[in-house]
Amino acid sequence: MFNFKTHSRTMLLCSATATILALGPAIANSAEPVPNTPQLHQLTYSKVYISMLGTELLPIDDAPTGQGNNGHIPLGSPEDEESPLTFYAAKKVFDAVEDVADGLGPVYNAQACRECHQSPMSGGSSQVTVVRAGRMNNGKFVDHAGGSLIQDRAIHYSLQEQVQDGNDITALRLSLSILGDGFVEAVSDDTLLAIAAAQPADMRGEAVMVEVLEGSGIKRVGRFGWKSQHASLLSFAVDAYLNEMGITSPLMPDENTSNGKSVAAYDTVADPEEEASAQYPFGRDVHAFTNFMRSLKAPARNDATTQTQAIIDGQALFTQIGCSNCHTPAMVTSPPGTLLNGGTFTVTEALGNKRIRPFSDFLLHDIGTGDGIYQTGSAEARNKMRTAALWGLHTRARFMHDGLSLTLGNAIQRHQGQALSARKAFHQLTSDQQAKVLAFLRSL
Repeated sequence: MFNFKTHSRTMLLCSATATILALGPAIANSAEPVPNTPQLHQLTYSKVYISMLGTELLPIDDAPTGQGNNGHIPLGSPEDEESPLTFYAAKKVFDAVEDVADGLGPVYNAQACRECHQSPMSGGSSQVTVVRAGRMNNGKFVDHAGGSLIQDRAIHYSLQEQVQDGNDITALRLSLSILGDGFVEAVSDDTLLAIAAAQPADMRGEAVMVEVLEGSGIKRVGRFGWKSQHASLLSFAVDAYLNEMGITSPLMPDENTSNGKSVAAYDTVADPEEEASAQYPFGRDVHAFTNFMRSLKAPARNDATTQTQAIIDGQALFTQIGCSNCHTPAMVTSPPGTLLNGGTFTVTEALGNKRIRPFSDFLLHDIGTGDGIYQTGSAEARNKMRTAALWGLHTRARFMHDGLSLTLGNAIQRHQGQALSARKAFHQLTSDQQAKVLAFLRSL
C-alpha cells in the first residue's frame, strides 16, 4: 500500500540533500549551524536536522568508518558456519576459495571474491586488473567474441582466452574497493540526479539507468563498476560470480564461452551451479556476498595524518579549483524502511539516514581517459568512466581506472576533457598550495 507520509518524507529528504550539495562542501563539512533557508534549517558535523515546509525529518548521522560490521546484519561469531545470516558467516563465504567441483570456470579470473577485494581487508581493493576488448563496426562498438571481458584463467589449457586480432580496442580495469558500498546502494536515484543537475554544464555527469537483475525489470541509476553498470549489490554479486569466477546462479544461469566457443565439454557441474531455494531465491552464496558487502563500514580517513591546517587548506583548494564538482564530498542515504531494487531490498536502520563522504558522484564523465568499451548509457559513454571514489585513497598504490598512474600527481595530470579546467586550475596553484591539495588527498 502506498504510504503518502513516508513517500513525502523521502522526497523531502532527497530535495534537502540536493540543497546541501548545492550549497557546497564547506557546508557539508561545517561544524557550525547554517543560516536559515526555506530548504535547510540546521546542519552540524555529526547530525543534520532538516525541516522543509514545516516537516521535521529524522536526524542524519555520519556513516561508521573503519573495519568490520556496520550493523546491517548481526555480527555473529568467528565460529559461525558459512551462511548469509551473520557478518562473520557471510565473510567466510566471501573469502572462500572455489574449485572445479563447486563450478569454478571453465573460464574465470579469480577463485574467491577476496582475491580482487582484499586490501587492506576483505572488501577492499587490490592491484588486480581485468582485460576488456572489442572493436568498432560502422560506428558502433562490438564486443569481443565471447564478451568484452577476457577471462585470464581457465580450468583447461584449450579454453584459455586471448584477445583476438581485429579487436583493437583494449582496456585494463583495476579492481574497485567495495567498502561502504551498502551505503552507496542506499542513496536514492533522486539524490544522484540532483547532483548531476547541480553540476556545471561542461562538467555534468551522465546518470545511466540500468536494470536491477532481481527487480523484475525495474531500473535504477547505476553506481557500481567503472561504467556504473550496476545499481544493486546483489546484481553486482551475480555478475561477478559468473564473469569473474565462472559460477552460474539463478539470475545468470548460462556459462560464458571461451572466445565465443562452447565450454560444455569441460563444464561438469549442472547449471545453475548456485541453486535457488525458498530461503535464498537467488542462491545462498549470492545472498551471502550481498549481505557482507552491505554490512561493510565506509573507508576510514588516514590514521597517519591529522586534520592539520595544511589538510584543511588543501580541501578548500580542492573545492576552489573545481575538483569537488565531480568528486562530490558528501551525500545522504535514504531513510530506514525505504524499499529499493524493485522492493527486494529494504534500507535498514544501519544504512538509512547516513551521511557518507565518498568524494564521488558515481556518474560517468569523459575526462580523456575513457577506455572505449561500451557497457551502459549513451553511445558517448564508451569514452566515459565513473568518477573514482576517493574515500580510502591512502590505502591504494595505483590510481585511475586502469591502475597505470603510480603517483597522485600523474593521476591529476591525466585529467582532460570535462576535468581539464580543474587540472589547469591545479597547475596555476603555487607549489605550496599544490602540496596542500596532495596532503588532503593523502588524508582520505
